[in-house]
Amino acid sequence: QVQLVESGGGLVQTGGSLTLSCTAFGQIFSIDDMTWYRQAPGKQRDMVAVISSGGSTNYADSVKGRFTISRDNAKNTMYLQMNSLKPEDTGVYYCNAFAVTRIPEARSAYYWGRGTQVTVHS
Repeated sequence: QVQLVESGGGLVQTGGSLTLSCTAFGQIFSIDDMTWYRQAPGKQRDMVAVISSGGSTNYADSVKGRFTISRDNAKNTMYLQMNSLKPEDTGVYYCNAFAVTRIPEARSAYYWGRGTQVTVHS
């Protein structure tokens, strides 16, 4: 089984920056796409940014130009650098990854982290 662990959330002023990380643990053969989602209070969980195993990226319109997603495949880790933060960026940020494991048997699945809280205040 794969476990995803997010870190780096916290409280920041409007206009500030934070960098989130997500590390995958387990006997992992490969990780394909990795995605950051966020969920604001009372709203659905939406995609923020996606990065493929080869480094191709896509961003939600609301964060384009402000957020940068990256990954370090050797560390099974992805990052989200968030700049020029706004109150609307507040929410729980979740890591999602499509991972392949081979022990005890071949298996591929999407996995979720438990989330890290980001709060942006004026």
